[in-house]
Amino acid sequence: MSIVQLQPYLPPDCLPHLQRWFGPHEIHLKVTRNRRSKLGDYRKMPDNSHQITINGTLQPHLFFFVLTHELAHLLAFAEFGHRIAAHGYEWKDRFRTMLLESLQVYSEDLQPIIKNFARAPKAGFLSSPELVRYFHIEDGRDETSYVEDLQPEDRFIYREETYLLETKRKKNYLCVNTGNGKKYIFKPLARVQKL
Repeated sequence: MSIVQLQPYLPPDCLPHLQRWFGPHEIHLKVTRNRRSKLGDYRKMPDNSHQITINGTLQPHLFFFVLTHELAHLLAFAEFGHRIAAHGYEWKDRFRTMLLESLQVYSEDLQPIIKNFARAPKAGFLSSPELVRYFHIEDGRDETSYVEDLQPEDRFIYREETYLLETKRKKNYLCVNTGNGKKYIFKPLARVQKL
């Protein structure tokens, strides 16, 4: 898939950034169906080409953000070699630079959130409460809540299973699956349906 074919998934005015970042690299882009486990993925292929997959269900600004994250992997590995940590200093520095140089692509209300995130980029999207809240507010899923908004003993549904929130543990929440009695740790910004 070429950069131009990505236009329906992207916000306006981002193609010049992508063309510069893609540079001479041979990149196979795949737009996938929604995956619960990840928003995007980068892989160096045996033939020295690169494969990037992105969930096609993402909003345009989030799609561009995730694509930038994955391209930062490619560019960091290309510059420093594959012995660096996947989300180490080199990747963080590259991702920060890319976010700041493409800041004007993001909507005006999202720019301060991106700028704040760029100060100390995190590997996982869920590690940024501001970004998670921004993109979930926009998606119109009013029937859902964040785990952090629940009280102990509240029941909720997550992936078609019912849970009971027991207690908060440091930053995360200990919950019990009411069907099998097993305990699970939930991140504060996990989206659930309160009962």
